[in-house]
Amino acid sequence: MTVTRSGRLRLYLLVGAGCLLAALILNRPEPVALAVMPLLAAALGLALSRRPQLEVDATLDRHRALEQEEVELRLTVRAAEPLARLELALTPPPGLAVAEEPAESRSGLQTGESRDYVWRLTCLAWGGRHVTGIGVRGRDALGLFHYRLDDRQTLPIRIYPRPEALRQLVRAADTQIWAGDEVSRDKGEGIEFADIRPFLPGDRVRRINWRVTARRGSPHVNELRPERNTDVVIFLDTFSELRASGQSSIDMAVRAALSLARLYLRRHDRVGLLAFGGTLRWLRPEMGQRQLYRIMDALIDTEVVLSYAWKGIEVLPSRTLPPRSLLLALSPLLDERSVRALLDLRARGHDVAVVEISPLPFVIPGERPNEVMAHRIWELEREAMLSRLAAMGISVATWRQGDRFQVPIAELSALRQRAPTMGRPA
Repeated sequence: MTVTRSGRLRLYLLVGAGCLLAALILNRPEPVALAVMPLLAAALGLALSRRPQLEVDATLDRHRALEQEEVELRLTVRAAEPLARLELALTPPPGLAVAEEPAESRSGLQTGESRDYVWRLTCLAWGGRHVTGIGVRGRDALGLFHYRLDDRQTLPIRIYPRPEALRQLVRAADTQIWAGDEVSRDKGEGIEFADIRPFLPGDRVRRINWRVTARRGSPHVNELRPERNTDVVIFLDTFSELRASGQSSIDMAVRAALSLARLYLRRHDRVGLLAFGGTLRWLRPEMGQRQLYRIMDALIDTEVVLSYAWKGIEVLPSRTLPPRSLLLALSPLLDERSVRALLDLRARGHDVAVVEISPLPFVIPGERPNEVMAHRIWELEREAMLSRLAAMGISVATWRQGDRFQVPIAELSALRQRAPTMGRPA
């Protein structure tokens, strides 16, 4: 705790000393009478002042929250010595804002008294934050001494982005052998109708379609499609980031990745994450609520790390991308390393689909003729790159700024339905 003398104490001592000096110079008793009160107040304050010995304990009601949710910060202050006045101040970190302050943030404490002060903080932006900067200030009854205690506790909190609303998902070309909510393209035991065929030895009697059998005069059975799950790997391009008007391409990609992971896991699919950029992070596809929290924790640590190294897809562990899995890429397709990685994955037979976060709204062309020409050439190069991806069988849907995430997902599903061979590995 830091103890400082206030300006009032210095003023009392200065006035008292000035009056005594005046009495000596003027050889009169009146200035002595004027010096009595300030000197007496200073002496009384020095005699009664005690270091308050404050004990401060700060806690958060939870350490995980979504954007726009409120968390409660509780500060418990206990004084071993009386304190005439206590003032509290909180400087929230970036991404948090004070929504409600304590009702009594300026009051005194008696000996041994403990009091709780509660702030309500609004989570504004996703990311990992540390709540610090809680300042405790106090003073004695006469205001001659100020006490300052800077609480050095660090309270971590993880703020998760709010997911985008989705009504449908991109279907994988192939399914796995595990039970799930995805209807397989193959035929077997299930509940979804697939076809009718003649009865063969070994078929179950309960699968006989009696209406077709009576109409054709020979036994026919129903063929069904089994319910399977899929392996989905979310490919997050972190090589580059674009910012404009308070929006970021990485922010859009993280929200979209969380939305996809949440809905695929709800369908009992296995979901993994691959953050491909200056640093490489991956999560193997797994199921369940624990996997969702792993993905969320990995997403809020996503950032752009500058790197000039040429990284290929060969740096990935072999089991990160399981066979017959769907790889959904979220990328502005600005870095050639990301584009090359997607082409390599497709060439290896993986089912690849891309949601392009359109960089056009983030890039404003200049007014000079050469700048306009350079911008147009850049647009033509991007069109050629998209054509190259389509020629390799990679479906690409563009997510434009201002559109809901459901728009490119619906477009991607329509593209894969019109060209089913694009979704199947070569």
